[in-house]
Amino acid sequence: MIQLMLYSLIITTSIIFLNMIHPLALGLTLLIQTIFVCMLTGLMTKSFWYSYILFLIFLGGMLVLFIYVTSLASNEMFNLSIKLTVFSSFILLLMLILSFIIDKTSSSLFLMNNDMQSIINMNSYFMENSLSLNKLYNFPTNFITILLMNYLLITLIVVVKITKLFKGPIRMMS
Repeated sequence: MIQLMLYSLIITTSIIFLNMIHPLALGLTLLIQTIFVCMLTGLMTKSFWYSYILFLIFLGGMLVLFIYVTSLASNEMFNLSIKLTVFSSFILLLMLILSFIIDKTSSSLFLMNNDMQSIINMNSYFMENSLSLNKLYNFPTNFITILLMNYLLITLIVVVKITKLFKGPIRMMS
């Protein structure tokens, strides 16, 4: 049920993204769509570690993109289109109604006790997470994890040493 709603939200933000003109609005729409995709990924795997990492990578890229866009188009006016707002709310409402109609198990979810459903979800969640984290840090793969940590540390040190301290950004701030 939640996955169908997230699918409809992703499709709606994709349609909104196609109709945007301002670069900052495009970035905000992309960030919202990234949040929805990360939530959907977390719901599919029952472990949110992958979706956290994906969101942080996208957020870092969006930060670089935001700084670049604000330096180029800092004085453009941001206008909110009433036509786009009505169109996107209509599409969202249509998608949500279709997801309620398509989902056959929505009626049975409301009949089930909330405590009972939370216990079922908790048992499957703990079993999957305990298995995946044990496999990551146990004998065969712990060497790969340590190698990756050392590689990232050496890369960080090399990047800091390569950068010139007195050669600042291309655009001078005044």
